[in-house]
Amino acid sequence: MPNLLFLVLPIWCLIFVSSELDPVDNYLINCGSSENTTVGARVFFADQLNSTILSTPGEVFAKASSDLLVPFPFNYISPLYQTARVLNGTSEFVFPIKKRGRHWLRLHFFPFVQENHNLTSARFSVSAQNFTLLTNFQPSNASPLKEYSLNISSNQLVLVFTPAANSFAFINALEVISLPDEVIPAGAGLNTPEGSVQDLRAHALETVMRVNMGNVTIPPQNDTLGRLWFPDARFLKSSNLVQFVTKQEGLNYSAGGETENIAPPLVYESVTRLKQVDFSIRFNATWQFDVDPGFEYLIRFHFCDIVSDSSNELLFNIFVNSLIVSAHLDLKKKTSKAISAPYHMDVVKRLVTSGDLSVTIGPSEMRNVLPDGILNGLEIMKISNSKNSLVAEIQFPKASSKSKRWVVIGSGFGAVCLVGLALASILVHRSRRRRVVIELSKYSEEPSSVLNSKTGYLIPFKAVQEATDNFCEEMIIGIGGFGKVYKGMLKDGTKVAVKRGNRHSNQGLSEFMTEIEMLSKFRHRHLVSLIGYCDEMNEMIIIYEYMANGALKNHLYGSEHLLPKLNWRQRLEICIGSARGLHYLHTGSEKAIIHRDVKSANILLDENLMAKVADFGLSKDGPEMDQTHVSTAVKGSFGYLDPEYLTRQQLTEKSDVYSFGVVMLEILSGRPVIDPSRPKETANLIEWAMKEMKRGELETILDPHIIKEGLKMESLQKFAETVEKCLAECGPDRPTMGEVLWNLECALQLQGREDKRTGEGTPSTPPDDISTSTTPFSVASMGDLEGVSMSRAFSQMVKSDVKDLSDKI
Repeated sequence: MPNLLFLVLPIWCLIFVSSELDPVDNYLINCGSSENTTVGARVFFADQLNSTILSTPGEVFAKASSDLLVPFPFNYISPLYQTARVLNGTSEFVFPIKKRGRHWLRLHFFPFVQENHNLTSARFSVSAQNFTLLTNFQPSNASPLKEYSLNISSNQLVLVFTPAANSFAFINALEVISLPDEVIPAGAGLNTPEGSVQDLRAHALETVMRVNMGNVTIPPQNDTLGRLWFPDARFLKSSNLVQFVTKQEGLNYSAGGETENIAPPLVYESVTRLKQVDFSIRFNATWQFDVDPGFEYLIRFHFCDIVSDSSNELLFNIFVNSLIVSAHLDLKKKTSKAISAPYHMDVVKRLVTSGDLSVTIGPSEMRNVLPDGILNGLEIMKISNSKNSLVAEIQFPKASSKSKRWVVIGSGFGAVCLVGLALASILVHRSRRRRVVIELSKYSEEPSSVLNSKTGYLIPFKAVQEATDNFCEEMIIGIGGFGKVYKGMLKDGTKVAVKRGNRHSNQGLSEFMTEIEMLSKFRHRHLVSLIGYCDEMNEMIIIYEYMANGALKNHLYGSEHLLPKLNWRQRLEICIGSARGLHYLHTGSEKAIIHRDVKSANILLDENLMAKVADFGLSKDGPEMDQTHVSTAVKGSFGYLDPEYLTRQQLTEKSDVYSFGVVMLEILSGRPVIDPSRPKETANLIEWAMKEMKRGELETILDPHIIKEGLKMESLQKFAETVEKCLAECGPDRPTMGEVLWNLECALQLQGREDKRTGEGTPSTPPDDISTSTTPFSVASMGDLEGVSMSRAFSQMVKSDVKDLSDKI
């Protein structure tokens, strides 16, 4: 289940005291406390003063032994997390309700350990009225708040806690607050071509995420309804495509019919806007969120034009999961041409079948309209299903008939019984060994024998949880197309990287199986080593060796203040190591293996800056001896794709050579392959760099961080020549990876004896607490960038009708 709250570090946060709403129903309870607690302008009453609303077997209070370290932004409310009421049996809170209608129900869970109770081991279910809110819930102190909206039609709200067998429940604080009628609508338009309306009155809602654009945190004390708004940069696919703007000026609430109950002024005074670069370049901005599949979602968009010139039209498009929500949205028309007028729009996204929900803004295609687009705020609320539940149902695969082994033990001699029991044990053991094949095969019509011989790599899910501190958000070191990557440590002290995939994605399953097959098949010092995998409970987890210096990409650009830059010798050695790994893939077995996703984010560096190629989820067997290529759908990463593969869908080892040439160009220049923030003529690295090299202006593209003292021009020229050959338009004109390796080693020999490593080129391993993200710097999807000049490698991408690109493009 996605959590409402995440540990984030905003760029900055505005603080002021807002006027508090005076709701008719306003129950604020500090559970387990004998004293009232003031938080901001609100008073949470002691639990004992509200004992009449609770029916529970026995009274048990827990108090933290010392002050807890509560993560930002929950530290403002940390006094509430010092105590808790422990519930050892089914317990009911009954709240008298004066005003019928929508109410916030906020439940605070912050587990701590004290002498008599370890709250981290609690497991329980929660229901309210006839809605199921939580089932077998295990609280995490990384996300201590759950927020719901219930439409109460009776004179009381009944909240029930039910502990699991041999466990207990607990609660730190409770909030029940009546809402103004305008906050939650009775219905909202469906995100469908028919445009019908979904009635929300009979449904409960759960807040999945509440985001303030402009990358500004808004704490609850700055919201009349006590809402917490998170900054948006974390959810952006490509933050280099937008700019964050804040303007504190008078808002015209009356023109748009909005009130501060819909959203506080700070939401409308901060905005994320499409970056204003070259008006001939058109691109989108996308925010990505994790959600539970199988539910509908209410999505609220907040807008306020505080950026455009009054003389210019601001028209843009809104998409949810690539489906149009509003075409050519004209905010001035919506707000009667008023300046700085807040406006919001509600949309219901029909049944979400995957675990992803994306929101996109993009420029209008209308003529004489400048490319632009804004978003001020976003709220995502899960809608209860037909079973009146907000809990995702985990679908465990049904056992195949082949896995069922029944041994009938009849009456007879004891020896026969023992033989029967032994046979049953053997068959159960064999069934378990084949469990991987049975579970994975339900997702695909193709045989899943890939993992049949890989059971030696199986690692229990519990061990993975322990290694990553239960997938703690603070352990995340990267986020990619497959899922999140966590730093972990096994019981024997081995540091590992744990890649946890999105288990609801069929494409993710295919990549999961492919990567395990490839990693378990090969062992090479320049390929990342597989340590194990886990597929329990439909999880897709791959555990591989931890690379202390993270992705090569982060040493080239995007991490100016975190990671040391590389000198020329280090860059050459990294190229040579990567080339050796790819050369081994192409030649190390009877049939070549084509990586298909070579990029700087997939070349990882260990503590000694030794390069290893990673991420084999898209890898594919090369052509047969009597074939020249493999015909397959286009997959890979935008900017690195072989133009022949892109236009003809013909994959060869030379496709990897082209992608590696792009990486070499990034290493040479210290720039990403596509950078829309730069002027049009230099936005495409390949186009710009190749022109400069052909004019003999090699030094103009050289990364200024490369120490020029001691840099041999012969070595640099040899490297540049190799880049040009790798980036040849036609595959047959490119060298093999073996030839690339030979040329790179020649460039290293031309460089001569080891450089004096001083200044910015000095090798250094970052401390363990520095995050080395593997999130792609370049645009995450083809729809996020349009109109960049692509006359070389990407011209056909813009012109042709490429429909079968993967999510990574």
